[in-house]
Amino acid sequence: MTQSTPSPILYDSHMHTPLCKHSRGEPEEFAAVAEKRNLKGIVVTCHNPGPTPDFSPKVRMTMAQFDEYVTMVGRARQTWAERIDIRLGLECDYVPGMEPFLEALLTRAEFHHVLGSIHPMLGYYKKVYDNGDDFAFQQQYFEHLAQSAESGLFDTLSHPDLVKIMFPRTWRVEPLLNDIRHSLDRIAKTGVAMELNTSGLNKPFPEMNPSPTMLAEMQQRGIPVVLGSDSHEPGRVAANFEDALDLLTEAGYTHISFFLNRERQEVGIENGRSSLIR
Repeated sequence: MTQSTPSPILYDSHMHTPLCKHSRGEPEEFAAVAEKRNLKGIVVTCHNPGPTPDFSPKVRMTMAQFDEYVTMVGRARQTWAERIDIRLGLECDYVPGMEPFLEALLTRAEFHHVLGSIHPMLGYYKKVYDNGDDFAFQQQYFEHLAQSAESGLFDTLSHPDLVKIMFPRTWRVEPLLNDIRHSLDRIAKTGVAMELNTSGLNKPFPEMNPSPTMLAEMQQRGIPVVLGSDSHEPGRVAANFEDALDLLTEAGYTHISFFLNRERQEVGIENGRSSLIR
């Protein structure tokens, strides 16, 4: 007697399209991998258009492509209906002062999950905030992380210690713990979720985002966690999700979250783990 396939439970809540110019594969191809992994659904979260044409244009769609993006995800959702639940999301770069632009942008479509991201390695960010003091730059990153939550624009803060990839040889979390804890205290008050991003394993500092140390601090403050592969090609959908669930369990979490209609849903980690197919 063959064992029946467990009911799908989990969503991969972070992935991209070719419109961001550094990803390959149509949403339908991502959905096909999600089906093989026995996910319930995926949320496509391509990088937002910038407020100006020179806002890191090589890594995001243009404003003129925004409607194409919405149509692309809608087409995939229709094609895969009854098999994989495909939802429209957006990953939004945040820096202080962008709030009015992002608020207007987010009214242009019915999003299911909005990620707030700080990309400290991009030129527009470094130009303003990098004065040559690495530690001060790292502190500023975590200040901006708290401000992004306090903006009220986002459901989830993505890859929330991404700054470490800029310092692969010198990064240490311990000297920044006071700054991280202060940031997390502020984030916890907002109710915004934070992401455990498995793509960090493939970055210059090969560790998920955030680190186990930061994840434990998040758990102590009751901050919900959303799981995302940050896939830029279909084969990475749900990559290392089993490892991520192990990390969450070790940090003291018992549940994992995802967003539909911008409302947080929650499932048990053990149920999610048993639903995955390698």
